[in-house]
Amino acid sequence: MSKTNPKNHKPIYAFIDSQNLNLGVKSLGWNLDWKKFRQYLKNKYCVQEALLFIGYKPGNEKLYTALQQFGYLVVLKPTLELPDGTVKGNVDAELVLHTMIEYPNYNQAIIVSGDGDFFCLVEYLAQKNKLLHVLTPNKHYSRLFKPFSKFIIQIAWLKGSLEQKKTGISGRSKP
Repeated sequence: MSKTNPKNHKPIYAFIDSQNLNLGVKSLGWNLDWKKFRQYLKNKYCVQEALLFIGYKPGNEKLYTALQQFGYLVVLKPTLELPDGTVKGNVDAELVLHTMIEYPNYNQAIIVSGDGDFFCLVEYLAQKNKLLHVLTPNKHYSRLFKPFSKFIIQIAWLKGSLEQKKTGISGRSKP
């Protein structure tokens, strides 16, 4: 059963910047187990819907399917390959847009990113008492979030329970 507000029975949603999360934990030398992370969101915060924003790259269909099987609502964004071969798939606008589209459907939101581009979203949700937490990958999140320090939880603190322990889809280093 989802944690809900007794007055309006609205659930908790998570909005996840997959690249920020993935690169943030990788910078600490470990890989996130995406299946365990979804279970953590469900068990710890009773997250009913976990929207995961990720750039689409041909050939990663098995990954996207696995993420859906783990319980994520996968929101794909077209990517752009840069001249140096890196792939860019900014999902910031989509995450903000979907957070606001879903606004009437949740009681509180968890934003998963340390990116300061989400400052205005975090600020707005906090003002409306709809921000439960900001989960940042590590301690190197934007200083813009300093006024919201009481909402911050560093995923790095959860390495022991969320680290990939085996190979396979759940342990793939992407998103």
